[in-house]
Amino acid sequence: MDEETTATILQARAQTIGDLLRRSAKRFPDKPAIVCGAVRWTYLEFDAICNRLARGLLRGGVTKGDRFAVLSRNSHAFAALRFALAHIGAVMVPINFMLNADEIRYILKSSGARRLAVGTDFLETGRAAAEGSPVEELISLPGEETSEPPSGMTPFDGVLDADASPPPAEADGRALAQIVYTSGTESLPKGATLTHEAVLWQYVSCIIDGGMAAEDLVLHAMPLYHCAQLDVFLGPAVYLGATSIIISKPTPEIILRQIETYKITSFFAPPTIWIGLLRSPAFGATQLSSLKKGYYGASIMPVEVLLEMQRRLPSIRLWNFYGQTEIAPLATVLKPEDQLRKAGSAGRAALNVETRVVTPNMEDVAVGEIGEIVHRSPHLMSGYYNDPEKTAAAFAGGWFHSGDLGTIDEDGYITVVDRMKDMIKSGGENVASREVEEAIYRLPQVSEVAVVGLPDPKWVEAVAAIIVVKQGQTLTEEAVQKHCAGSMAHFKTPKRVVFVDNLPRNPSAKLLKRELRQRFADSGADFKRSQDQMR
Repeated sequence: MDEETTATILQARAQTIGDLLRRSAKRFPDKPAIVCGAVRWTYLEFDAICNRLARGLLRGGVTKGDRFAVLSRNSHAFAALRFALAHIGAVMVPINFMLNADEIRYILKSSGARRLAVGTDFLETGRAAAEGSPVEELISLPGEETSEPPSGMTPFDGVLDADASPPPAEADGRALAQIVYTSGTESLPKGATLTHEAVLWQYVSCIIDGGMAAEDLVLHAMPLYHCAQLDVFLGPAVYLGATSIIISKPTPEIILRQIETYKITSFFAPPTIWIGLLRSPAFGATQLSSLKKGYYGASIMPVEVLLEMQRRLPSIRLWNFYGQTEIAPLATVLKPEDQLRKAGSAGRAALNVETRVVTPNMEDVAVGEIGEIVHRSPHLMSGYYNDPEKTAAAFAGGWFHSGDLGTIDEDGYITVVDRMKDMIKSGGENVASREVEEAIYRLPQVSEVAVVGLPDPKWVEAVAAIIVVKQGQTLTEEAVQKHCAGSMAHFKTPKRVVFVDNLPRNPSAKLLKRELRQRFADSGADFKRSQDQMR
């Protein structure tokens, strides 16, 4: 077959992230696609905006394969950029907006991004980060509220071309769609490279195993820079033709108001956000009966919180989605019918994933034994950008090594025990922080808890519990230790207990245990709290 015919066939068989929007616009032209503040786009309008944006970017010199970084809270413009870049084959580099300018500059230099789109909250940080980086142009993105475009930046509306027809197709499924940088808790951030095919295979798994449908009204509250909100929920929603309501800040009061106002049917958040909703004074006064599908991830839902959710939100069906950036990110699913039967589990491998729990020699562990969770899947990244050594280590033995420790039961359900780096080695014994957390959550006074290992001259690492107590409740160190000692081995019982007002989290509401370890590593006095500590 000649080269021209091969290229023509590839074009006819095209399936990229950008193609999904065009097809949904043909199926549902007048259906609401994006709602964000005052912006209301039907699918036809959303497709036209993305076409105009893609053509404007092409006119401005953005070409296939160019790295295009985004530093912004959630907005309609963020969503449009996602699909416009896919149209022209440019590579999105979403950036965690909690990073400082130096950390952002590292990602800009590592990825080679020549353009940076910046949201209104991060204009100065974006400018500072761009200095000394490959960035040649700064583009300002509007937020939920309208504001004047900043000087020295190209405004979003100024990029839009007048022509709303589809731009020339540049990408195919094998092309790189995005580079998503990991959190870099143990080293510098690593850029996970994901093709259109990887992301699309993942969409299929999400839709099938997550019970998603075109009729869904989906609230997007968690940051779109994170692959969970971007690729587990926004992408599949557009694929199906569902309606997406986008907000920029996930406070409990705003979330509850949006659910009631728009009669939201589908919502994702980490357990910490769900806990925040349950604790909000507005919860009981808000009409939440429309909410039928609830999703959680980033960490396991404490069993006591799960039971409370099912009691206070009786019409909701829950899914636990477990995974990580490198698998785009869905790996396993715990479905609604298993929430209580397999409480605390991360479920079984998703539709397009194969998962094992293995020994260091890559042998399957016995039922109930702890090993590393590994995966095979077309969802998986192609590797870490410009880092062949870490890529080779991650795929050793022909499986992707998650870095998570877990067990598998006789039915094939995975339970995540801990991150390998979070396993506590106390007095020569391994202690899984999650097991201790689950025990402490059974205390009715506890709102949130994190268990970490801290340096200790006797135990090497001491099991330490950092606790947020429910408002108006009282809890003491002795009460926590006595409670734990009654249900687990002595070496697992916290040697130290501290009470705090809140726990540190990133914008995706994921708990930052490294910050707790750093904060309390050399300050044993912080643990000498009074026995009548109140919060």
